[in-house]
Amino acid sequence: MTSMKDFLRLLQEHKQYKEITRNLRAGKDCVVNGLWGSSAMFLAAALANERLKKDKAAPHLLLVVSHIEEAENDFEDLNTFLPRHTSLFPAIEDMYGADFADNADIQTQRIQVLNQILHHDVYTGNRSDIIVAPILGLLQAVPSRKTISEHILKIQRNHEHPQEELIAWLQDHHYQVSTQVENAGEYALRGGIIDVFPFASDTPYRIEYFGDEVESIRRFHVESQLSEQDLDACQILALDKMYTANALPEESRQTSLLTYLSKDTWVVLVEPAHIEDRARKVLASIDAEDGATDLRKERTDKRVCPYHPFDEVFSQLRSFRKITVSKLPVSSNDGDYTFHVKSADIFPQKIQEITAELGKVIDANTHTVVFCDNEAEEQRFQEIIAEAGLKKNQRLSLCIGRLHCGFQFSDIHIAILAHHEIFHRYQQRRESKKPIQTRAIDSFLDLKKGDYVVHISHGIGRYLGMDTLEEGGQKREYLTLEFDEGTKIYVPATKIELVQKYIGSSDHRPRLDKIGSKYWEVRKKRAEHAVRDVASDLLHIQALRNAKEGIAYQDDSEWQREFEESFLYEETPDQLQVIEEIKRDMESKRPMDRLVCGDVGYGKTELAMRAAFKAVMGGKQVAVLVPTTILAQQHYATFSERMADYPVKLGVLSRFKTRREQKDTLEKAAAGFLDILIGTHRLLQKDVYFKDLGLVIIDEEQRFGVEHKERLKRLRQTVDVLTLTATPIPRTLHMSLLGIKDISSLNTPPLGRQAIHTQIVRFNPERIRQAIMLELNRDGQVYFVHNRVYNIERVARTLAEIVPEARIMTVHGQMDEKLMEQRMRDFIDGRADILVATTIIESGLDIPNVNTIFINCADTFGLADLHQLRGRVGRYKHRAYAYIILPVDRPITPEAEKRVKAIEEFAELGAGFRIAMRDLEIRGAGNILGTEQHGHIAAVGYEMYCRLLELAVRKARHEPIPEPIDVSIDLHLESFIPHTYIREDALKMDIYRRLNRSATFQEVRTIAKEMADRFGDIPHPVKNLLSESELRILAQQSKIRSMVKVDGILVIHVANLKRAEASLSKLKKYLRVINDSTLHLGLPAKKMLPEDLLDFLKKSIKI
Repeated sequence: MTSMKDFLRLLQEHKQYKEITRNLRAGKDCVVNGLWGSSAMFLAAALANERLKKDKAAPHLLLVVSHIEEAENDFEDLNTFLPRHTSLFPAIEDMYGADFADNADIQTQRIQVLNQILHHDVYTGNRSDIIVAPILGLLQAVPSRKTISEHILKIQRNHEHPQEELIAWLQDHHYQVSTQVENAGEYALRGGIIDVFPFASDTPYRIEYFGDEVESIRRFHVESQLSEQDLDACQILALDKMYTANALPEESRQTSLLTYLSKDTWVVLVEPAHIEDRARKVLASIDAEDGATDLRKERTDKRVCPYHPFDEVFSQLRSFRKITVSKLPVSSNDGDYTFHVKSADIFPQKIQEITAELGKVIDANTHTVVFCDNEAEEQRFQEIIAEAGLKKNQRLSLCIGRLHCGFQFSDIHIAILAHHEIFHRYQQRRESKKPIQTRAIDSFLDLKKGDYVVHISHGIGRYLGMDTLEEGGQKREYLTLEFDEGTKIYVPATKIELVQKYIGSSDHRPRLDKIGSKYWEVRKKRAEHAVRDVASDLLHIQALRNAKEGIAYQDDSEWQREFEESFLYEETPDQLQVIEEIKRDMESKRPMDRLVCGDVGYGKTELAMRAAFKAVMGGKQVAVLVPTTILAQQHYATFSERMADYPVKLGVLSRFKTRREQKDTLEKAAAGFLDILIGTHRLLQKDVYFKDLGLVIIDEEQRFGVEHKERLKRLRQTVDVLTLTATPIPRTLHMSLLGIKDISSLNTPPLGRQAIHTQIVRFNPERIRQAIMLELNRDGQVYFVHNRVYNIERVARTLAEIVPEARIMTVHGQMDEKLMEQRMRDFIDGRADILVATTIIESGLDIPNVNTIFINCADTFGLADLHQLRGRVGRYKHRAYAYIILPVDRPITPEAEKRVKAIEEFAELGAGFRIAMRDLEIRGAGNILGTEQHGHIAAVGYEMYCRLLELAVRKARHEPIPEPIDVSIDLHLESFIPHTYIREDALKMDIYRRLNRSATFQEVRTIAKEMADRFGDIPHPVKNLLSESELRILAQQSKIRSMVKVDGILVIHVANLKRAEASLSKLKKYLRVINDSTLHLGLPAKKMLPEDLLDFLKKSIKI
């Protein structure tokens, strides 16, 4: 047997299964018991697979479960058993939300399923033969068929659909116009091209017009913005109108998912008692929330998604044939069917015993299938079973797929097992979504009118916008900058590299420089001296390290590979690169001193565990240093679970341990009986000894005191040190320190991480209750951060009055260690719903079930603290919420306002790399270079400082300093990007700068191709600009500084006469040498057009 369909056929041929289908076809309901684990989904897949062959109309099965989480797990299982035939019909988690935008992603998914049922939608990959819905999703109303049909716009190629009509339709249906389409519900307009990202679509579309006719429709990639596939038609949905139900005429009002299903659909109810209990609880909580009847009417009118009463939905279900499924083999009636399914939760902890148990399972069944998450896991599993004398054969198959809960189906003698259950790896798994590529932050893309900029020669000015000016009958484009006393300077757009955005200290506005003043040069000189000192200090530290002989670890062992491959999630490209860099350091002779920067939750801990494991495999001990006691416990738990399959001995040293326990741990570390010791700054005290320390891992070094840092500095000269920080190091600083400080950055969010929905609220009991109930109703937990110990218990009592049904605990740094540890453990184990805590939860505490956080008196927190705290949620696949609570009884300072605004604006993933670039970039620079550098950064601007630092580092290392020749070309040619072609200044500047940086013809052609795709046919001035860029590349390689046309002569200034003459050898007869740096080229034709001259020069200059 090779395929899953063969295994499904075994069940389909079973006598009891045939009876069930016979009864269902005859119109009778069935009760099936004993379906343990994922076997209920196995039965559902068998039923759907059989109906696929016989019945044409979909969906064939509706599977109803009690919880949202359960629906997601069952959806994954069904996709494993019957790929590409299942759709998830999700529930809107925010039951009180009146704002459509807050729930747009879920609404979109719901409409997508309805649309597939209506039109058997060809635009998506999955078919809806099976629909999985939590009961909440079923209770929530959906738009009627008529509403959906009326609010879908179909666009076809080679058909007329006037552009202005499409734009009017998009505006009317709340699509947002943007410069570049990146999210569902956005559109962009560029001449004859409209980019639109419809709701309920996986990809955006590019619609190109010829007059009123649609000439082409293309899918395009959000990140590259380049077209990927031609289409004949596309659909655009208007979600907003579908959900403003009460604005619609009576007959278009909302209905339920059940009205979309044909009467031939079979409904599978998994544990009906749980379904009913869940439904009644949720509806009761909504009724309690709505309170008085008059308020209920107002709330229900406003609510995005009204609810149907459970009894109404249940009576609708009566008209369908139903299969009631339960896990336990309890039969209450004679007509019930019971299958014999055993649990797969039988495997011991030790590898040898696991393989022995697996052998018994294989012997007891005709077929055993083990599902592994990925190929590496499958490979490792094969090695483990081969060592135990088992091997893949007719009776044992290995497959790649995700199975939530394994089972042994005794009736048909098959066992279907999950790798993660066999090896007891129960970490929550993230939903696999397409990774969102995050761009390196580019300050230029955010440049707005009024922003401060730095001009390399003139200093700090203000950017006033882009202007097209005419000179000698030729138009060109310029950046307009204003300096002191209102002096304006026009910088040609082709020289955009001379201008950088000013990023300085956030607490003061810079003074504009005066044109012609020496003060700018003085400040630049001071900064140059400062960076020279920084560079020599860093070089000195590096030289000390290079002089010492460190530990050179061996190449990866077999166990190392197995350990890494057992990682549950797919690594991001950044993680793979960074672990390579770490290993290269560990395998070299000099001591490692590497800093790894990555936003909250970007996978730094996994890298630390891999490095630690490598050190232990090399026979060395590892110390892991963390800033808080709670984080020490969390790391200890994470490391222990991750290394459970290997003989690695771990210990933890913190305030939670008694004196005796601490003494015992210290003795073990000194005797070499501990491989990894995790602890707070307690590890840095004089009584801590290691027998053979090889690696120190430091989490958030900037949070340790001065004397601790001194101890660490001494350690750095002898052992390998790996430092982790969530404070991002900006790319510019990173580049300028290349070769002198080892820094690695993680910029890609892990799969499935969602942006955190951030709201600023006042302390309002009703709003707080609503947000807490939303989380509790989806079985989640809540953090409530209050950073004042003296009244934290009072805050907890207030919360208990607001949400009496919630179980509340408090923790803070001044409480007894044992009590604190117990409470944290209880909260992690789900014995409390709300944890009221001080900022001790800030560092690294990772509880996937917590997806709502309140930060009380948020105005008293720093920006980085707010960002770190918010990063405690959003670790799992549910939408996470952060509520920034401002005080009611006092005004907040302007600085606090700025911080709160920044945290609200940067809610997306990787926000740490943007969070108020000022604040964090300055902090990042301070952490690496020392705080005394702040003044110099503020004086010349961040980018200029980094440029000077890069030069200083190169000089200190005696490296050549490349000096790219800045070429000026003036052939009286109209070469610019007209406003009619690209409207947005930011996009224009990006293209000007990319052209200016291009070093090959191929790069210029790539930009040309991209422009034609994104903005339509290239107009004449832009073609000239592209040709001029190619000529600039030739001139740079020929050491030519400028080419200026004066009457019938081309005046050429050169940096290297010999090189220039060689390149211009074809034009020898027209060329006259004036001096070492000047040539005159007589034009072959007196009245040569600028375009012809450009063409002539490109053909004549040879490299």
